[in-house]
Amino acid sequence: MNKANVPQDLGALGKLTTEVYYVTDEHGKYVTGLSNGWKIKSDALDVAWQDIEQKINAARKKVENNEASPILFFMELRVMDLSILSAYTGFWKWTIKRHMKPAVFKKLSHDKLQRYADVFEVSVEQLKTMNAHEA
Repeated sequence: MNKANVPQDLGALGKLTTEVYYVTDEHGKYVTGLSNGWKIKSDALDVAWQDIEQKINAARKKVENNEASPILFFMELRVMDLSILSAYTGFWKWTIKRHMKPAVFKKLSHDKLQRYADVFEVSVEQLKTMNAHEA
């Protein structure tokens, strides 16, 4: 991309920061150029966030229908997968899958719930009730 063609569409972060792009100057040499945002990139991010919102809502419904424990909801809310949650909690993936069963979740010790709560940055009570700020 030529430096003169660096997109300057005001994106979601355009008011806070600028992005650095490697572009070519008038002599064809690579230089850096600053951009306030790019509409195509902003649209792609919007689609990705819509997908995440759908996953969060699906997880919420599963918990409300007693098909999954709140661990699934908070995992989706914090944009984690089993591997990441396993790494942060120290639980095996199969253990987390087991903890996602509502009957098993209800029998978890306070220490295990606290490990999940710490990772999700909520209290144990918020973990149990799914009553946490979603921002």
